[in-house]
Amino acid sequence: MKTVSLTIDGKKLKAPQGQKLLWAALDNGIYIPNLCALREKTTPSASCRLCWVEIKGKLKPVTACTETVAAGMVVNTRGPAALRLARTALELLLSSNVVDCANCPANGTCELQKIAAHLGVKLKTKRFRKILRNLPLDSSSPEFSYDPNKCVLCGRCIWVCRQRLGIGTLGFAHRGFNRRMTTFADEPRAKSGCRGCAKCVAVCPTGALVLKEY
Repeated sequence: MKTVSLTIDGKKLKAPQGQKLLWAALDNGIYIPNLCALREKTTPSASCRLCWVEIKGKLKPVTACTETVAAGMVVNTRGPAALRLARTALELLLSSNVVDCANCPANGTCELQKIAAHLGVKLKTKRFRKILRNLPLDSSSPEFSYDPNKCVLCGRCIWVCRQRLGIGTLGFAHRGFNRRMTTFADEPRAKSGCRGCAKCVAVCPTGALVLKEY
C-alpha cells in the first residue's frame, strides 16, 4: 500500500494513501476530539462537528474525518480557529445533555469527559442556556438500558445495528432539538426485534447505552 508523508502538530509521519486525516492522527498518538466517527464507515457522517483542524494553505478549518491525507500536508490540531469551533460544538452539545458524572456508569470512560479535558471546557459549562429534553429511560431490555437524555446523537449504534449486523431496529426520529435515537414506532427495546447482542452498547461514547450488570 502506498503511503504519503505529512506533518501533524509538528510531528512528521506517514499514512496510507487515501486514509482520512482523523485516523492518521489517532494512529500516530495525536488525539483529535470525535464522537460520530467509525473506521468501518466509508462515508463519515461528520455530525458531531468536533474534529476541526487547520491545514496550511486552506483558508478555513476543516473536519478531520472528511479530509483525506495528502503528501506534504501540514496540519495543526490546536489552531485557534479550529479550537473555537470545536469548543462551541461541545458546549452546544452539553447544553442539552444531562451531566451527572458521579452517578453515571460511564464515568471515567466517557468520551465527553475526555473531549472536555482536551479542549479545556467545563462539563457544566454556562455559556449556553441549559435546555434538557427530559425523555423517559428505556430499561425494557434485559441486557442494557438506554437513557436518551445522555445520548449525543452520534449515530454509532444505529450504523452498527443496521450496517454491521444487518438487524436495523434502531434509527433516528424527528428533527432539530427533538431528534432522537429510537426504534420503529418508538417501541420499547424488548419489543423492537432487538437481539440483545449489546453491540450498540460497545460503540456508545457516553453513558446513554449501558449494560445492566454495571
